[in-house]
Amino acid sequence: MTANPTTPADTAHDIVLQTRSVAMRFGGLLALGGIDLDVARGERLAILGPNGAGKTTLFNVIAGDLRPTLGTVHIKGVDCTALPSRKRPALGVARTYQKARSFPGLTVWDNLYLAILGKQGRHRSLWRNSTDHGWRERAAEAANAVWLEDRLHSLVGGLSHGQKRQLELGMVVVTDPDVLLLDEPASGLSRGERERLMDLLDELAADTTLLIIEHDMDVAFRIARRVFVMADGSKVAEGTPEEIRADPVVHEIYLGSEAAT
Repeated sequence: MTANPTTPADTAHDIVLQTRSVAMRFGGLLALGGIDLDVARGERLAILGPNGAGKTTLFNVIAGDLRPTLGTVHIKGVDCTALPSRKRPALGVARTYQKARSFPGLTVWDNLYLAILGKQGRHRSLWRNSTDHGWRERAAEAANAVWLEDRLHSLVGGLSHGQKRQLELGMVVVTDPDVLLLDEPASGLSRGERERLMDLLDELAADTTLLIIEHDMDVAFRIARRVFVMADGSKVAEGTPEEIRADPVVHEIYLGSEAAT
């Protein structure tokens, strides 16, 4: 993995993710009110906003967990608006959720190995071959990358909350995604664990596109090169972390005095 990710200006001609007029309605509730978003290859984008702003709903639409009421989603030029979530990994999309979705009855190694199988669209076989051995090695390397090498053979159910979050990140990074969606990856982590998380994200490959929803401003502003702020299902501000810190509208609706510190 390589540090110093490409800036949006370097890759403005190479849009990897695009949404147009994306709206999502749940009965009488308008969760998304028409979101237009262009994300370049290698960009680091933070999506911020208060609870109920529509951030996770937007992630769910991008990842294929929800089909939008209106609008379109294109990933690497492919219209995947109606493509279900199980098909998105083939386009290089990987995501985490607010609650970990690992298998507690399996080991760390097994979870990472199964993440690789899922990306390949294959089922686990009773027979081992050279390809399977290579994937096992990649899984072990991923455990090392997220500081779980000493828990490789441990059952996930016995891990701490922070270790489970580390594993979930490993399960998406091991698939070498083109578009990585992280939904509050620092939630519940200690200060030291947050530092580890930021170090890992800093080391992502330069051409990995990262979208992150995060309430921890230290994490969001350190990782992001661009910030997209939402409220009530709509965009209210967009800019660099420095511009967002200084935006009085953002101060009022979300960041408050924290943004000025």
